[in-house]
Amino acid sequence: MIQSSLVTIPARRGKASRLKMGQAIRVINTHGQQVVDTWAFNAENMTEFMSMEHCRTDLASIMARVGESMVTNQRRPILTLVEDTSDGLHGTLLAACDRYRYEKLGCAGYHDNCTDNLAAALAELSLVPPETPSPWNLFMNIPVRADNTISFEPPACRPGDYVTIRAKMDCVIAFSACPQDLVPINGLACTPTEAHYQLI
Repeated sequence: MIQSSLVTIPARRGKASRLKMGQAIRVINTHGQQVVDTWAFNAENMTEFMSMEHCRTDLASIMARVGESMVTNQRRPILTLVEDTSDGLHGTLLAACDRYRYEKLGCAGYHDNCTDNLAAALAELSLVPPETPSPWNLFMNIPVRADNTISFEPPACRPGDYVTIRAKMDCVIAFSACPQDLVPINGLACTPTEAHYQLI
């Protein structure tokens, strides 16, 4: 298949694309250390979507390995991880950031957030999300400690690391270059950057 041109996921913003069953997409951590929140919806029925709760049950793990599939809230495969040049850390534990998260962190006034980025990205395709599912947080590093607490750590991936994902059904995939700049999940500098994707 001929590769498409690179599509930019602007820093602090979202982007969405349609995928046909069997089509693959490569998500590139262009500058390194940028979390990319990722959602997928059944193209024929948006109320069926990739569900982290169902994925963890199906995988018997909090992270997918190459060759494994993420599933929907109807427990059907929707995306398969087919290639990963990063450290393999892709979080499934955290909800998308939203205005309430930033308010709790002490932010006064509006702050860009992944929840609004999802809605804006889908609106560009004339779609409306039925809700904001918890995202597959590509490149996010959220270790679980021995005492069952979690910590918010910088990504361990390098500039240019990527994952390749294959659609298991016709779907809409959406991304947000997470705008979190108050805790170091986008690196110690707390500076969100752009990412890119490419249909391959």
